[in-house]
Amino acid sequence: MIRITHRIAIDEKELDESFVRSSGPGGQNVNKVETAVQLRFDVRNSPSLPEGVRMRLEKLAGRRLTLDGVLVIFSQEHRSQERNRADALEKLVSLIREAVIPPTIRRATRPTLGSKKRRLEAKGQRSDVKSLRRSKPGLD
Repeated sequence: MIRITHRIAIDEKELDESFVRSSGPGGQNVNKVETAVQLRFDVRNSPSLPEGVRMRLEKLAGRRLTLDGVLVIFSQEHRSQERNRADALEKLVSLIREAVIPPTIRRATRPTLGSKKRRLEAKGQRSDVKSLRRSKPGLD
């Protein structure tokens, strides 16, 4: 079991890992060793996630979520398969922990009386400056 929070834990059987060859520099190691990890987690059919977390996770996943609701995380930063595997798992755990936190609701507020007065005073000063720039009729 992979512990996300004190209430949420994911069974390792829900995760599907596949290893592929990494791209980029690395010499012969890149051409012969499959070190990159592709971690798949079925968000929509997971019994471990509550409904609210599932919906927020789908929004947070963005392009990493397939049409079937499978979250795909790819990791190829390290040279070893084990470190890439741990990195992909950490990315998944942090994404789910972010989805656990419900969004804060913005409460509409009104400007204070002091801020309204300051705004009007600034507008009046600006108006005075601009009126002084205008040419007076008959002085040209």
